[in-house]
Amino acid sequence: MEFTSLKSMFLKYYGDGPVRAFCGPARVNLIGEHTDHQGGYVLPAAISLRSVCFVRERQDGIIRLRASDLDVVVEAHISNLSKYKSINWGAYQIGVAYVMQQKGYDVSGMDILFDETVPHGSGLSSSAAIEVAMATAIATLSHEKIATPIDYVELALIAQEAENQYVGMNCGIMDQFASAMGKKDSAIFLRCSDLTYRHIPVRFMQHGYRLILCNTKKPRSLIESAYNQRRTECDLAFRALKAILNINCLADVTPQQYEAHQEVILDPIARKRARHVIYENARTISACALLEKDDFVAFGLLMNASHESLKKDFEVTGKELDTMVEVSGNQKGVIGARMTGAGFGGCSIALVESQHADAFIANAGAAYEERTGYTPEFYYADITDGAGERETES
Repeated sequence: MEFTSLKSMFLKYYGDGPVRAFCGPARVNLIGEHTDHQGGYVLPAAISLRSVCFVRERQDGIIRLRASDLDVVVEAHISNLSKYKSINWGAYQIGVAYVMQQKGYDVSGMDILFDETVPHGSGLSSSAAIEVAMATAIATLSHEKIATPIDYVELALIAQEAENQYVGMNCGIMDQFASAMGKKDSAIFLRCSDLTYRHIPVRFMQHGYRLILCNTKKPRSLIESAYNQRRTECDLAFRALKAILNINCLADVTPQQYEAHQEVILDPIARKRARHVIYENARTISACALLEKDDFVAFGLLMNASHESLKKDFEVTGKELDTMVEVSGNQKGVIGARMTGAGFGGCSIALVESQHADAFIANAGAAYEERTGYTPEFYYADITDGAGERETES
C-alpha cells in the first residue's frame, strides 16, 4: 500500500494529529547460507520489500497495534510488556518494546499501524523487517528526548534478542543486521562471530543485470526442527576439529584444513554439514572480491556452486527450490541462481541480463508451474538503504 493511503488509514483509525513513518527493509542473502550460526561470513543486502509502521506517541502508556490487512487490534500497557508472548499477532512488536525497555530506552505509549510488502513464508525475513521497523521507531522517539544518535547495530541485536527470547524463535543475527545496516547498491560483508563488517558495492543494474527473487510458493515446514538438527551436526563436526585445530568456530576452518583433517569427523552426515559451511564461507570471501571488480559472471558461478552445496551437503533445498533453480539456469541471460534463506521452500534468486529479465519471469514461471503445480511469484530485488524514518507522503 502507498504511504499516502497508509497515512489516511492511520488517521481514520486513530484520529487527526501528527504521524511519523519508520521502515524496516526485508533482506536477500546473495551468498553465505547457513554459515551465520557457525560464526562465518554472510553477504546480505536490504531490499525494497519492507515493513513500515506509522506511529504517534500517546501519553497514557498504552501501545495500540493495528495492521493494514488484518481486522485485529492489540493493546498492551508499558507497565506489563512481558505478558504478550503468546498473542497471535503483535508479539514481535511488543517483544521489541519489552527488550528495549529492559535496556533503558524510554518506551512510551504509541498508536501504530503496520504495513508489509514482504511475502510471508518467502524466506526474505518479514519478521526481522517488523522488528527493526519497531525498534527504529522506539529508538528515534527515545533518543530525541536526550539528543543522542541511534546505534543501528544495537537495534539489530535488540531485534534478534526479541525474536530469540520473547517470541522463542532461534535465529542468527544476519536478518536483523541487514535490515538495520543496509546501504543502497551495497551488500554487507558480515562476519557473524564478531559483527565486523564492511559494505561491498553491488552494481548489478549499472552493468546490465537484474537480481530477481523467485518465490516458489511452497509452504515451508519442519524448518525449526531441521535447523536445530543441522546445528547439532555442525557442533559435532566443530568439536572433532577443535580437538586438533586452534579454532573458535567451524567457519574458522579453511578448505585446506578440512581436506587434511576431515577424517576426524567420524559421523559422515556431520562431515557433509561441515564441508558446506567451510566451503560456503570461502565462496563468500571470494564473492566479495569478485563484486568489487564487477566480475558478475564469476560471481554467478559461485551462486551455482552454493546451491549445489546446499542441496547435496547441507540438504536444505527440496524439490521446489531445486526445480526453480534448475529452470532458472535454463533460461537465456541467466548467469547464476541459488536458493536464499533457510530453505525447505521460500525463495531462490537469479542474476539475469536485464534485456532478458521479463522473458525470464514468463518462461521460468511457466516451466516451474508445469513441473511442480505451484504458481510462483517473482520480484525485482532493488538493493536499498537500511532502516530509518521515511516521509509519510512518499
